[in-house]
Amino acid sequence: MANQSGEEAFDHDVVVVGGGPAGCAAGVFTARYGLETEIFDRGRSSIQQCAHLENYLGFPGGIDVATFGDLIHDQAESAGCAIVPDLVESVERADDDGFLVEPQTGEPVTARRVIAATRYGGEYLRGLDDEDAMFETHEYDGETEEYFDKQYAESDGTTPVDGLFIASPYAETSPQAIMAAGHGARVGVAVVEAVRREQGYPDSVADYYDWVRPESERTGEWSDRDRWREFFENRFPDDHELSPNRVAEIREREIDRRFDMYISEEEAERRATAGQRRLLDHIDDDLVVEAAREIEAEREESAATDD
Repeated sequence: MANQSGEEAFDHDVVVVGGGPAGCAAGVFTARYGLETEIFDRGRSSIQQCAHLENYLGFPGGIDVATFGDLIHDQAESAGCAIVPDLVESVERADDDGFLVEPQTGEPVTARRVIAATRYGGEYLRGLDDEDAMFETHEYDGETEEYFDKQYAESDGTTPVDGLFIASPYAETSPQAIMAAGHGARVGVAVVEAVRREQGYPDSVADYYDWVRPESERTGEWSDRDRWREFFENRFPDDHELSPNRVAEIREREIDRRFDMYISEEEAERRATAGQRRLLDHIDDDLVVEAAREIEAEREESAATDD
């Protein structure tokens, strides 16, 4: 199977260990960029300890954890992730500098990069760092206990182990689901930017964001492809070592990506309707029917009043 750069080297570009808010958020960004992403989720995310999620933006009445889990998995799969309901036993270095991911029941897979996104522990990562620096010891009641060091990773998830990113556990992320998702997204973007650098993108061009904008905003000089060419030409440092052909390839690819970010008003309306319909898939059918009856009754009452 080919990885994102087209080389027959790994089963996946990215393997995410953990399918909670952090893991799914990271997977959405890597998969949307085109990186083949697989998420291992044992079904026991720490969010299962929550009786009802009440402070996650977008759900004014709160949301039950089961429905929330279905939603984030649905979005990750819609972005292109494959979700495997299995526990990862170990992650080891592969011979070709990638990783060998060993699940509890399924077949092992290889990946160029691994994102650790399990809130509790990191025993499955043991041995990846020659100095075992990712673990720290604590004395408790006369006993010595060892824990994953939450300060092992940088704020963007990068670690001293090439290709290993930590979305969780992380020192600056509290148990709040929304914070875990935000940090997972940051780590997903960091993975994408690492890939872009490996593809030859200079730091000044490797930064990445993922959004769409109304086509009506693409006006004036920024609707001119030559203006974008000038913009990117100026962003390449003078001391880069890329060939002119490679510079042109990167520049044109990025201009295409910028142009693809703009969508028409009709397309925005289509996506809005499709997005709301997708939410209905996760609402209890009886509640949908009940709401439909209430809406119909209100319409009939309004019509009678108008008459």
